[in-house]
Formats: sequence, C-alpha cells, structure tokens
Amino acid sequence: MKKIVINACHGGFGLSQKAQDMYCVQKNIDPGKWERWGYYSNFHTRELCRDDPILIEIVEKLGEEANGDSAELSIVEIPEDVNWYIEEYDGSEWVAERHRTWR
Repeated sequence: MKKIVINACHGGFGLSQKAQDMYCVQKNIDPGKWERWGYYSNFHTRELCRDDPILIEIVEKLGEEANGDSAELSIVEIPEDVNWYIEEYDGSEWVAERHRTWR
C-alpha cells in the first residue's frame, strides 16, 4: 500500500515548525529565516510531495504535533498501482484516482 499525507479539515495543508525543522534536517534543506507569519522564507510546505517517505515518517512520529495552523494531517493508504492526485474543498483534502476522459 502507498501512504499519502493529506489535510483532513477545512483550513489547508501545513506543517508545524517542529515538523518543518525535522524535514529540512533530514533532506539537508536550508529553509531560510522563520517569518513571524509562521513559515520559512525559503521553504514552502505546499510544494512537498505528499507521498515522500520522510514526510510520512515525520507525520507518523509527531502525530498532532506535526499539524500546522488550521491543519489536521492524516495519512491515507491506497493501492500501489493507483494513479492518484489530491482534491480539496476549502482546504479539506482527499485522495482521488485519475480517470481517462475524451471529448
């Protein structure tokens, strides 16, 4: 099974500073300066690959401590062969399967 991190509530995906710090250390990323608005100047969590094993490990290890402001992170498991993407409404996300369409 493949694991994917999503935000399970309205608000939007985001990691706590502690989770961001752990991720940056493990990935050897210089996140830049911590801004007073609650994010790093050179690191943006919305650009993360949601099936990144390091991200999944951090969310599993920290639990609720991994949640950023207005986030409730959850790990969804899907079959390995699914061509997936993340859908969202008002920041609340779910994993969907890509389908073919024709016109």
